[in-house]
Amino acid sequence: MTIHFYGIPNCDTVRKARAWLDARGHGYLFHDFKQEGADQDRVRGWVQAVGWEKLLNQRGTTFRKLEPAQKERLDSEKAIRLMVAQPSTIKRPVVECGAACGDGLLVGFDEAEWAAKLG
Repeated sequence: MTIHFYGIPNCDTVRKARAWLDARGHGYLFHDFKQEGADQDRVRGWVQAVGWEKLLNQRGTTFRKLEPAQKERLDSEKAIRLMVAQPSTIKRPVVECGAACGDGLLVGFDEAEWAAKLG
């Protein structure tokens, strides 16, 4: 099983999640949003899988600093454009783990959920 891990290296939640995977011997490929950005088709797939409301981090600093017009009347398409343009607005981490974790996608780090799905 190949785990694809998306996040920002200096994010505390990302660090905790990576340490959790490392401690359990799970290998993964890390995609740094700061260096590599966010692919529109991939973000669209994530939105289709879990919904934009779960994927868009509306509590984060980046989102809070946006102009009011950027935050108004959010829908799926507007949220996708925003997350691609500003990957720091994506809730972290996003982990693609295929059939190994049920629906194939984990968003955010919840230790109990990760233990249940990844062991």
